[in-house]
Amino acid sequence: MDLRRWTRLARPIVGAVVLLVAAASCARDAAPTAPTPPSTDLSSSLQGLHGGLLGSLLTCRPLPAAVDSALIGPAGGTLVLGPHRLVVPPGALREPVEIRGVAPSDTVNSVEFSPEGLRFARPAALTMSYANCGLVTWLLPRIAYTTDGLQLLYYIPSLADLFRHDVTGQVWHFSRYAIAW
Repeated sequence: MDLRRWTRLARPIVGAVVLLVAAASCARDAAPTAPTPPSTDLSSSLQGLHGGLLGSLLTCRPLPAAVDSALIGPAGGTLVLGPHRLVVPPGALREPVEIRGVAPSDTVNSVEFSPEGLRFARPAALTMSYANCGLVTWLLPRIAYTTDGLQLLYYIPSLADLFRHDVTGQVWHFSRYAIAW
């Protein structure tokens, strides 16, 4: 069948469908409807995705708050905050520094380190768990650098381990970091 003949046959059919849809949407006996509540199967994984155009922070079941500190120097060291850990490699610091970390109990998995302004000569590895987040399998988690108010600023280079349910990223300085997708 050539294109002109198909077009002549299709025009009346498309026109009839458009008229039927328009008439159905204007039916007078249709009562107004309320918005459909979200289904519960995906809402636990997707509800509360915080963020905007850059992406979103993941909503999680709150973990207990964790606070710890360690004196870490030129030889490197590790700071553990609940299921999250910061590994400072050898040579990242020139002198010993008292590093303090806080992982607040919140619906966003986040960590905050001090002293503020500390920079590493080599990146530290921040590993954050998302096992409590009910993450949908098609979302790949990342670590995001955020403001103190948890506004997403940018993603840090991260690699997710889908079997361990954690993600590791490179940290060059201290601030607040959170799990995002």
